Amino acid sequence: MWELPKPEELRPLLKRQAGMVARRQLLSIGVAWPQVQAQLDAARWVARTPRVISTTTGELTVEQREWLAVLHAGPRSMLANLSAARRHGLERWERPYVSVLVDDELSFEPVDGVDFFRSRRPFELLLSPRPGIARCRLEPAVLLWAAYEATNRAAHGVVAASVQQQLTTAARLIEWVDLLHPLRRAKPFKRTLSFVDAGAHSGAELEIERMCRRFAMPRPDRQRRRRDSHGRPRWTDAEWDLPGGFTLVLEVEGGFHMEVLEASADARRSRRITTRSRAVVRCTAYELAHEMDEVAVDLIGLGVPGRLPPGRVPETGS
Repeated sequence: MWELPKPEELRPLLKRQAGMVARRQLLSIGVAWPQVQAQLDAARWVARTPRVISTTTGELTVEQREWLAVLHAGPRSMLANLSAARRHGLERWERPYVSVLVDDELSFEPVDGVDFFRSRRPFELLLSPRPGIARCRLEPAVLLWAAYEATNRAAHGVVAASVQQQLTTAARLIEWVDLLHPLRRAKPFKRTLSFVDAGAHSGAELEIERMCRRFAMPRPDRQRRRRDSHGRPRWTDAEWDLPGGFTLVLEVEGGFHMEVLEASADARRSRRITTRSRAVVRCTAYELAHEMDEVAVDLIGLGVPGRLPPGRVPETGS
């Protein structure tokens, strides 16, 4: 049986890489192919790809799959998009595949469950200086996924979430929007980040004002003081007093990517300020910024005077 030489070099490497190792790394510390083959034949190691071996058997963990992807692609590669963002601490945006950015001229075999893509942007600019597995910096990782892989709503949601989870700031993301020029959705991203930076409600007030001008709607009363059904004081975002003594209240949800507890608090708040003569409807800051016409159509359909967009009619329930 072949013995593995230089355990003082191999063991720390395997510990650092979650038990995953590239063939080139084994060769560099003096482990020849017959020694590797002996471990494979004894079912102690498993060849996961033509380039990467795991020194554990069984299903790979998320961390091991990430190492597999980067080791397979080679030294000029890094975790990217939401895979990199997860490594930086982003929560609730996981995907079932691993994303890896590779240098423009690299060539290698595809791997199931791994999304490889190339970029002409400078490799060193994107690479995070953090120790451990090579990964893209958080800001370009989030922005590149949002710009080229995500739906419009998800794109703005993940940009806002990275700030709301305190992983970065709106100012740093805006700087990276410029550094990544040209970048798809650059202007809308800056708009979203200005909302996040100023606070969703202060930004929403400006968007409500813009909506009223655009659709010839009367300006609502803003921050009107109410008492809820429990006697607590509340301030509403926007109210229109309509004929017949009826009041329509528009409440703007507190963010682009709401947390569960925040969503529950907003729903409870809406219930408690609703009366027989006052109805509460809700929208998100995202809708005001990027789907304003949909909000306006619904409000006009509920009785707020205004001018509908061409070809649109209010959608009312039966």
